[in-house]
Amino acid sequence: MGTITQEVSLSQVRFFSPIGFYEEEQVLGNEFFVDVSVRFPFENLDAEDLQNTLNYAELYVILQEVMRPKRKLIESAAQAILMEIRTRYLFTEEITVRITKTTPPFGTDSAHSAVCLQYKR
Repeated sequence: MGTITQEVSLSQVRFFSPIGFYEEEQVLGNEFFVDVSVRFPFENLDAEDLQNTLNYAELYVILQEVMRPKRKLIESAAQAILMEIRTRYLFTEEITVRITKTTPPFGTDSAHSAVCLQYKR
């Protein structure tokens, strides 16, 4: 018999954050979209009990805390999100964090840049 894996995710969570390599980006800020998914074993002890899942409102708070301060690289924000989830939820088996920057400063308004980190136990 196989195992059941549950996934809880947030998609396209929008932030306006002071993250960017250039000082001007840290002053003016940039628009970002964050996607995070967390996979873990499904334990159907009581499907209506929040203790048997991962509260996505708590995931949102983690994203808010990490995306608030100044940073030079979105890689450091992605790593901080991933590490906080790993530390807080020891039962996780897989975590994916993707941060997309909507207008990177290389002369066009139609490009997006993204960083994605994955953890697998």
